[in-house]
Amino acid sequence: MKLLAVGSVAFDSIRTPRGYAERVLGGSATYFSLAASYFAPSRVVGVVGEDFSAEHERILCDRGVCTRGIERAPGKSFFWEGEYESNPNIRHTLKTELNVFETFSPKLPHDYRDSSYLFLGNIDPVLQCQVCDQLPESRFVAGDTMNYWISSKPEQVREFLSRLDLLIVNDGEALQLTGETNLNLAARAIIQMGPNAVVIKRGEHGASLYSIPLKVASAAEAATAVTESVQDRLDYFAVPAYPLEDVFDPTGAGDSFAGGLMGYIAQQDAVSPATLRRAVVYGSVMGSFACERFGIERLRELSNEEVRRRYEEFAAFTSFEE
Repeated sequence: MKLLAVGSVAFDSIRTPRGYAERVLGGSATYFSLAASYFAPSRVVGVVGEDFSAEHERILCDRGVCTRGIERAPGKSFFWEGEYESNPNIRHTLKTELNVFETFSPKLPHDYRDSSYLFLGNIDPVLQCQVCDQLPESRFVAGDTMNYWISSKPEQVREFLSRLDLLIVNDGEALQLTGETNLNLAARAIIQMGPNAVVIKRGEHGASLYSIPLKVASAAEAATAVTESVQDRLDYFAVPAYPLEDVFDPTGAGDSFAGGLMGYIAQQDAVSPATLRRAVVYGSVMGSFACERFGIERLRELSNEEVRRRYEEFAAFTSFEE
């Protein structure tokens, strides 16, 4: 198990035009690890309260997720309540209770420190950097952030970006982070901040991967490559969203996307340009499955055959050569 996810393990109450789900298991690390489990077993670091039961933990363990990094603390787990309109892109937060997550400081078990692949979910960028300090030998580090941190802790977010190999953000966050009004320019600006690649999620319009086209051997060459790439052209790859006709619940789709992407990279134990492109497709596959039921329900019942078939569907409807 060399894939580690650090983030939230939470409970959500979700209302959509399809119904209502009350206090279902959620959180960035939960969605990520369940999606990744179809490719590679993962480890989770997070914090939960006394309302997180053995039954909740079993959901993760049954999918091969190692939960020894989940800290138990007195009090209640992080809780979020939200409502989606008929347009699933429009979401209203009704309640946020940080509870034990408010004082969360990631503590990595000693045997987690050999993790080759690391995903840092949407938590305080100061904490994200602290985790990076504990895993200096990680082969590939990916992370997420959000508008709250971009506006409230911009310097810390930039420090976090300098530690990343891959940033995964949505289109609005990419524009806010860079001050650009064009996603191509935003991707260039983000790569200048440190990551070798950025995936920009565009909701129902799919996802785009921008990356440095040159393979480099040293930090000096990497700096030159970034300068040359942003002046010329970054490698570009894009996939559409899976054409779902009925979106039950989009909660966790982004974290499921990240789980599919990083799970595939860990499974292949490679970070080549071709692997990254296939990983983006598998991320799109897992994100689409997450939307088909409330909470994590769909991610619990998938089969490997369903994942394979949907990947092949992506390959078919994005092909244009005979």
